[in-house]
Amino acid sequence: MKHFKQPVRGLVGVRADASTDIKALIEEQGKAFHAFKEAHTKELEDLKKGMGDVVQSEQVDRINNSVGDLQAAIDAANAKIAAMSLNGTGPDAVKDAEYTEAFKAHFSRGHIQASLNKGADDEGGYLAPIEWDRTITDKLVEVSAMRSIASVQNISTAGFTKLFNLRGTGSGWVGETAARPETNTPEFGTMTITPGEIYANPGATQGMLDDAAVDLESWLANEVQTEFAKQEGLAFVAGNGTNKPNGFLTYATGAANAAANPLGAIGVETAAATAAVTEDELLDLIYSLPSSYTNGARFVMNRTTMGKIRKLRDNDGRQLWQPSSVAGQPSQLLAYPVTEMPDMPDMATSTTPIAFGNFARGYLIVDRTGVRVLRDPYTAKPKVLFYTTKRVGGAVVDPQAIKVLQMDDGV
Repeated sequence: MKHFKQPVRGLVGVRADASTDIKALIEEQGKAFHAFKEAHTKELEDLKKGMGDVVQSEQVDRINNSVGDLQAAIDAANAKIAAMSLNGTGPDAVKDAEYTEAFKAHFSRGHIQASLNKGADDEGGYLAPIEWDRTITDKLVEVSAMRSIASVQNISTAGFTKLFNLRGTGSGWVGETAARPETNTPEFGTMTITPGEIYANPGATQGMLDDAAVDLESWLANEVQTEFAKQEGLAFVAGNGTNKPNGFLTYATGAANAAANPLGAIGVETAAATAAVTEDELLDLIYSLPSSYTNGARFVMNRTTMGKIRKLRDNDGRQLWQPSSVAGQPSQLLAYPVTEMPDMPDMATSTTPIAFGNFARGYLIVDRTGVRVLRDPYTAKPKVLFYTTKRVGGAVVDPQAIKVLQMDDGV
């Protein structure tokens, strides 16, 4: 039996080095994917001959996982590129230097200066300066898959109301001189997105804050983004709307919010198996999406599902999944981009592990303006806590733009 060298030894070091050239990652992934195809082909050939080998299957899985690790590293690098492109003013452009410096002084020592008062609000704490808010937002774009593909709306009110044109305008054919009676007028529907509050409460010793070498903005962003991104990611996929966003899967036919949008529910395609999909089922999912939404459409699934999809082949023996080949572009499945979303469910009985659609048109994230920070030096002495909050909402605004694949119920 031919043995294939595992191509990505030392991957942790590759991912940890932020300066690694994305082109090098793509090149390494290309080699890994080539090794995967060879090993998988050999495995299939041996299975046909009745010569299946457990060791060989495990080796294929290891290489498959390595390809996934490299793809995750490439996706992370692409996300950083996307986050930088959203920041059009440049990293050194401080819009409000006086307030930023005053906030830093308060953050470090607790001194409230006159210029800090404009950041006060009636809920306690102070609004973070523009640069801090932007840093945290960039971090969230990097780590939150949904934020990178959905639409985001900033608001300064308690909620956001979306107006829907339900059409219904009447019309008819008439002769040149015939009467033209009044026709039906269009109907409108509304849906309100109310932000919930997400929080993090990182702590630091006063000694750390006194250290001039500490980059306070980066420290806060790193502490906050981990918690915010974890909570947001789950809510954008499956949130129940109670003090949090409504996840897009809850709008699927038969789910809790199937009747919440005036335009109806997200359409569902059904797989024949409980833990596997076929090329035809993926094609059915693609073609169930109206053609007006396909420009910008993508697949969404978690890492485990991606590993299974990577093994699918067409009738000519070619993999349906293709790795990234150009910086800034994700992997592709049947010529459409694939976004890894950790909070999507695994393939199992009755779950919906794969979605396809134009999420920029289908899902809207609503950010209540500003990140608020409350400095608390008393609760956890000798640490100083920084109670950081942000109001975030989310909902499906166009269910026609997204489709989901549901696994068989096993009955």
